[in-house]
Amino acid sequence: MDLRLVIVSGLSGSGKTTALKCFEDLGFFCVDNLPPPLLPVFAELCMQSRTGIKKVAVGIDIRERDFLGDFLSVSEQMKKEDYQYELIFFEAKDEVLIRRFSETRRPHPLAKNRPILEGIQEEREQLAELKRRSDRIIDTSNFTIQQLKDIVVQYYVDHGEIRKPCISIISFGYKYGIPYEIDLLFDVRFLQNPNFVSELKALSGEDRAIQDYVFKKPEAETFIDHVKSFLTFLVPFYEKEGRPYLTIAIGCTGGRHRSVAIARRLYDDLKAAEYDAVLRHRDIHRDH
Repeated sequence: MDLRLVIVSGLSGSGKTTALKCFEDLGFFCVDNLPPPLLPVFAELCMQSRTGIKKVAVGIDIRERDFLGDFLSVSEQMKKEDYQYELIFFEAKDEVLIRRFSETRRPHPLAKNRPILEGIQEEREQLAELKRRSDRIIDTSNFTIQQLKDIVVQYYVDHGEIRKPCISIISFGYKYGIPYEIDLLFDVRFLQNPNFVSELKALSGEDRAIQDYVFKKPEAETFIDHVKSFLTFLVPFYEKEGRPYLTIAIGCTGGRHRSVAIARRLYDDLKAAEYDAVLRHRDIHRDH
């Protein structure tokens, strides 16, 4: 069956949710806290999906009542029906789990009215058989979030599958506020402003006349070259981290002329270099 199914389980607080987010960034279709009896149905629906779902990660854990007995029974059923899956079990030391629950101020699912340690110990006992049957056990006691991401990439992504992140370019006007969803911000208000040229004022940076005006000065070309050089350095680190998106904001005063022309040129150059890129002009149609 042409479906890669990874089942993510383990101790509460061991990093399962973070791991699922990593799987999602790597192109897996992810579902958290799925009742085990639904696993075969879910797998079948994925295989029949018209969107071509080929990689799936499912989180199951102690939050689902009677999940252990249900899962052990369902897993035997799935093996008889030739479903292929890999079970990954996350764990951590008691003192690390206690610290994590204290830092997040969230109750342990088995210790809502008693000490956290008692809940952790009970969960370890309940999940001992699940751990024994796991294909891979990962102890996250000494992991940072980045190290956890790295281990997921190491185990579950072939080198040929790692793609350059999609670069999203947003032009905007500072007078309307900075976009909140950005990773990098470039201010191009140092460039000459077409807004003060009467015959150009009503145009936008998508018009050739504005582009010619902006790039008439050599500093505009130099700026584009520096940004592209920086991206050549930066993008491989995003690839290594498994991040699917890199969002770049380019701002001028009103978001109609300079930022639009620069964003358009950067987008065209990145597409020509075979980067996966998208372009959006946030403020180009505002009433200026």
